[in-house]
Amino acid sequence: MPGPKDLDPSSSPRALLGAELRHAREKSGLSQEELGQRLFVSGSFIGQLEAGTRRMQPDFARMLDEALGTEDFFARNCTAAARSRYPEHFAEAAEAEARATAIREYVSLLIPGLLQTSAYARAVFRAYQPTAPQKQIDELVAARMERTHLLDDPTDPLLWTVFDEAALRRKVGGPEVMAEVLRHIAGLVRRNRAVVQVLPFDAGAHAAMEGAIKLMDFEDAPPLVYFEGVGTGRLEDDPAVVRHQKFTYELLTACALSPENSLALIEALAQDYSHEEHA
Repeated sequence: MPGPKDLDPSSSPRALLGAELRHAREKSGLSQEELGQRLFVSGSFIGQLEAGTRRMQPDFARMLDEALGTEDFFARNCTAAARSRYPEHFAEAAEAEARATAIREYVSLLIPGLLQTSAYARAVFRAYQPTAPQKQIDELVAARMERTHLLDDPTDPLLWTVFDEAALRRKVGGPEVMAEVLRHIAGLVRRNRAVVQVLPFDAGAHAAMEGAIKLMDFEDAPPLVYFEGVGTGRLEDDPAVVRHQKFTYELLTACALSPENSLALIEALAQDYSHEEHA
């Protein structure tokens, strides 16, 4: 009987690799927990690989080949599945985001990527990489705008974002860019495509002053939380960690302005930026 074929990088390679992993595991008569025990990982981690929400690393692919008797199939194909348009530290999170049924996010100093306009994203990337060639910046902006197509569907995924008032006040790209991005956010809210809350300055100290949080839920895999810093990022699936971060997010929503008052503030600031631009 012929063995499995190499995966086609153009046809959702991570999903295909996950399907092949599920097939090989079931053929070996192993549950996700049993395979995880052999490889010193959780059963939920195996489930996330099979669902395509986690990236298969080369070292782990070799361990799978050994445990499942698949010769070098996973080792050969995990490279194709890992190809991404996104920076290395964010690639796995972006691909998980695309499969999420619900995304809850808190950011402190900038408009989150899914709510950005191209002009705002360009200003952010140029600030991150002031000496980068224009082509590189164009590619980063194109990848970010491609992510925003997640919101083209009228209902899925649920997007609930809390951002600090500082993100509204910092003039990224100047008044014209800020007016545009805030009008864009207001439009998504008014079309019932996103839930947005602003954490005002006068809320004082809050539960997430040390960084950003992105929580993701999935239909066929356990939830994940993504932590991001300057040029770094980490996905975490430990249930205790995810549970704690969900509680932190709930505290933030309790301290933030209501969605109605948040929208009013966003639209008022958009108007202020427009007046500043014309002046």
